[in-house]
Amino acid sequence: MSQESEPTRKALYAQAQQQEISGRSQMSKAELAAALERQSFEKAAAPVVATRFDTFKRLAEAVAAGEFVLRPRALTGFERRRHVRQTLREDHQTRIAEGCEEAGAKFDQLSDSLFSFFRGTALLFYRDMAGDDAWMPTVLALGDVHPGNFGVMPNVDNVPIFSVNDFDEAYYAPFTWDIKRGAVGFMIASETEGELKHKHRVKVVRRFVQGYIETMERLAREGTEQDEEMRHDNAPKLIRKLFEDADEDRAEWLADDYLNETRSGFRPTRKLVPISSRRDEFQAITDRLVEENEIDVPARAKGRDKHGMHVKDVAIRLGQGTASLGLNRYYVLIEGPRRDGTDDLIIEYKQARRSALSGLVPPSAYEMDTLAERISHAQAVHLIRGDLFYGHVTFEGHSYLSRERAPFRDDMDLDDLSKSEWKEYAHICGGVLATVHALSDESGKLDYDIEPAILNAIGPPALFAEDMVEFATEAADRLHRDHAMFREDHARGAFEHLDWVHR
Repeated sequence: MSQESEPTRKALYAQAQQQEISGRSQMSKAELAAALERQSFEKAAAPVVATRFDTFKRLAEAVAAGEFVLRPRALTGFERRRHVRQTLREDHQTRIAEGCEEAGAKFDQLSDSLFSFFRGTALLFYRDMAGDDAWMPTVLALGDVHPGNFGVMPNVDNVPIFSVNDFDEAYYAPFTWDIKRGAVGFMIASETEGELKHKHRVKVVRRFVQGYIETMERLAREGTEQDEEMRHDNAPKLIRKLFEDADEDRAEWLADDYLNETRSGFRPTRKLVPISSRRDEFQAITDRLVEENEIDVPARAKGRDKHGMHVKDVAIRLGQGTASLGLNRYYVLIEGPRRDGTDDLIIEYKQARRSALSGLVPPSAYEMDTLAERISHAQAVHLIRGDLFYGHVTFEGHSYLSRERAPFRDDMDLDDLSKSEWKEYAHICGGVLATVHALSDESGKLDYDIEPAILNAIGPPALFAEDMVEFATEAADRLHRDHAMFREDHARGAFEHLDWVHR
């Protein structure tokens, strides 16, 4: 190697700094080169965390191509236990590796509740479905349909609406994937939260599927999906009650739940930890969010800054969500026009991760996996006049989605529903799901009319509904068995460690 092509000490030092080699400032050029070579060798020899992403991607492709292959849902006994264990470790590898306290809290939560286990193990659910339904029409699927992921939230005009409210797993997939996930979700929730007997749970699932089919049939005739929005004035009685229960004065909501006595910043609580020293940093992040997402800042979000948003305070939010427990989450307090803390806004920054459907859906031209950008795309498609502050921004080396926390953001109290209300709620949610699926062509990436294609794929409605009931029954039984094995493994410390590939 010629002298001109050799790296300088400055270049070697920069590499050492990037790789955090201790004592680098006192090292000579030769010592820096030796330390870098030694660290490179040690890294190459070190074990790596096991991942089966590519394995399952190949499985999905084989299933989609019509090959007869063994699915993980066919596994029993120890092999199934090991599959559940490996999948959950892999899905939480970053959180386990970092020793995150909330990762332990999440596993405790999954152990305590079958419904929480269902909600927090989407990757396990979809690995059982790898490559399924490849011949079915593709939609922008929500990815995590269940009774708790419908609710009240703000629209673009800050008016409360009822719709789907969680886009973390959104992905282009066969429309049946959302229906199957939703059917199992209603089967499990009506058992654990509603304490309904099996025959009543079946009726709830059937009503969910019927709500989807009936609404899709109507939208195929009328084509009104872009004009439909469920508000207090046009909602069914059951949902109107949810609007009324969710209604809360903004000043009271801020004072009761978030602000300190002077209304100048966040009040420290067990779940809210102010980090006021990072205010300027989050001001810059918020400015970037507005610019990169082309957010037209409304007057209600302009305090002393008449052009953008003024950040008053920042806090870390702990213990929120089920699937996302252990992922970074920040609340940013935005000054309102009154500048007295009575009309402030709260913008949430939530760390995004890869969708559980990624690599498992049948191959299509619509695949995407850009973390928070994928999520904000789904929100823009599913809620065409949705939350103005839904967007995406990168900081701390992670992708974050943004959204507004609102005093009227709420979801259904499932344990308060009667038998008849469970069926009614399921029917309503099925209709809402059909409406957002129908937007996959107008607002999403599809280039053909999706409603007739879905109805053609459904075929005889009664047969399709019973197929979904049978799928949900089998999946719920498997979930019971998986949960029992998970609880035993969790009690034995199985999720304090990762699977390593040793050389």
